[in-house]
Amino acid sequence: MTRKYRFAPVRTPRRPRTPAATSLVALPLAAAVLTATLALYMTLVAFGNITDFGTNREFVRHVLAMDTTFKDPDLMWRAIESPVVQDIAYVLIILWETAAALVLIAATALWAGGLRRRGGFARARRAATAGLLMVLLLFGAGFIAVGGEWFAMWQSKSWNGLEAAARNFLLAGVALVVVHLPGTRERTAPDE
Repeated sequence: MTRKYRFAPVRTPRRPRTPAATSLVALPLAAAVLTATLALYMTLVAFGNITDFGTNREFVRHVLAMDTTFKDPDLMWRAIESPVVQDIAYVLIILWETAAALVLIAATALWAGGLRRRGGFARARRAATAGLLMVLLLFGAGFIAVGGEWFAMWQSKSWNGLEAAARNFLLAGVALVVVHLPGTRERTAPDE
């Protein structure tokens, strides 16, 4: 006589998710999403400037030439009217945008890898920090300080990019803060 034994699968009890455990995933996920959003944005900006070179070249030329400002003689000595120098400045901006986009794309991949492993975010945080600082420098130092103040872009009604620069600066700043919140550091791998 044979007996049939039915073995029930062994179930391990699930641990209830605590708010601390949820935040260990939520903060790195938020940092990854913000990094990815800025990576996409910078990629589209660089792509647009490369494929439609002329549109924003005119913007850079007008800002550097200061031809739509109040034309105060005390400021006009700052104007750069050479098209060659203006184009060099524009190409340098595009190269910086492209480099920032590539760094942020790499950081996004590192965040994704850390999320899959549920830890090891230090490299992602470092890469995201580098890319976000590049964005902050471009829009803060480049557009707000140099373009807005040195070349008096704030005076122009038609070639004024300060509002967009401030928006981009703010978004990158918020992302940088989230990347450095303590919850994104708690689950790093021992080798990092």
